[in-house]
Amino acid sequence: MRLHHQKKTIAAVMAILFVLGLSSCKIHPLKKRQKPVQVVYRFDEHRRLELHGVACQGTLWFVDEKRDIRSEVLPNFYRIFTKPYINASERYIAVPGWDSAHFTVSRDYGRTWTPSTIKGREDDEAGSDSPEYKNIASLTIVNDQGFLLTKQGHLYMSSLPFDDPRIMPGGSGIDYTFTHRGKVIHYRIDAIKAGKNENVSRWGLFYVDPKILPELTYQYYANFQNLPTRVPEVKGYTGWTHMQCDMRAGL
Repeated sequence: MRLHHQKKTIAAVMAILFVLGLSSCKIHPLKKRQKPVQVVYRFDEHRRLELHGVACQGTLWFVDEKRDIRSEVLPNFYRIFTKPYINASERYIAVPGWDSAHFTVSRDYGRTWTPSTIKGREDDEAGSDSPEYKNIASLTIVNDQGFLLTKQGHLYMSSLPFDDPRIMPGGSGIDYTFTHRGKVIHYRIDAIKAGKNENVSRWGLFYVDPKILPELTYQYYANFQNLPTRVPEVKGYTGWTHMQCDMRAGL
């Protein structure tokens, strides 16, 4: 009986010690794994693009230390542009992606970002209005204007860096004529009527192959007149000529 009583006492003591041990343990939740940050492009010594993500995919941020700007360009699934890329302008920035000829554009030094559109006529059977990624040769931003060159020699470009005042709110509008089936038709592009606090500026957001301008009403806009016929020479550029990324980051 005494031995049985001793076993019960020992078991009780061990149980108490076990409970006390649990109460003294602190449970530390696992820390959320931080996504790596890579500089994937440098415009110059104070401006850069940062990719926050794993395996070269994630959220793209623009940083300008000189102007104290930090803005999100594209969220979550951005992947770098692998073609030659020179962005020599400061006010106007066009950021390309890996799978299309559409860019995300800033016209205020990187503070805000807007998608661009593109219009041309490719050499494929469908006469596509934009080039496939595999056919892109380079993207150059200079003089606050973007130039997308294809391997087939097509040159797409954004407008000159201003809005046509005739179509801005309060402007006179644009009157023009064209001939259809032998008949002269008069037409008018009215000035934009802006909503409250609406930014109606459109320069730099539309890329076009000048060869098809005669088919578009943009031909009458002042900022699509006298466009360059080739990519302008870039002088004194100190930034990178390609984006770069380490696929092993975060793995």
